Amino acid sequence: MSKNDNASTNGRPRGRPRLTIDRDAVADAVAELFHEGGYEAVSIVDTAEKLSVSRATLYRTVPTKQDLVGILFERNTREIDEKFRVAIRDIADPAECLKELVRLQMDAAVQMRYSMPVFFGGGELPGDVIQRWHGWSRRFEKMWLSVVEANMEAGYIERGDPVITTRLILGMILWVSRWYRSNEKITSEQIAEEAVRLLRLGYVPPGTAQRKSGASQRRRRNSSR
Repeated sequence: MSKNDNASTNGRPRGRPRLTIDRDAVADAVAELFHEGGYEAVSIVDTAEKLSVSRATLYRTVPTKQDLVGILFERNTREIDEKFRVAIRDIADPAECLKELVRLQMDAAVQMRYSMPVFFGGGELPGDVIQRWHGWSRRFEKMWLSVVEANMEAGYIERGDPVITTRLILGMILWVSRWYRSNEKITSEQIAEEAVRLLRLGYVPPGTAQRKSGASQRRRRNSSR
């Protein structure tokens, strides 16, 4: 058997080892491990196996398990941030914009349900990632807040404390990651529609139109006197 044949029997081609690893590929591998077995399933060894690289190669890019989780966390927050900014920029109507944010956040809660507890616990993230998370979460809440305030101003949501309202909406959606079960055959779209219904966007109580009409008629009669 030739040296080349010997080299091929271990499943890895001969040549220089890979020196760089795509961080999005790392994030995909870590997400798969979370899905398969939760936080305990995430490791350098198993991530390297999914990426088809040696442990030594992965160690040069990602030295710890916490760093693996940090890469997934930052990729997820970046993607959510980009989608939200596009929705706020492109959707002029406040109610439609809020509906889209609910749908996007609900989809993220369902897709990230295996890793969400770790992310919000924060204890398993590197210190520098936690610092960036605090800054990102404040900016993210401000995006939500701007849309909630616009809906209150337009009359789509009853006026109240916009910060509390924003946090209640976010809390409602994020909690889905704790109770969602795929075997119940409920989709994130269905849950989002129910959440929108609970928000009563644009809801006009029965009789409101008639009361407004009567008030306008009285104003016209008074002005004609």
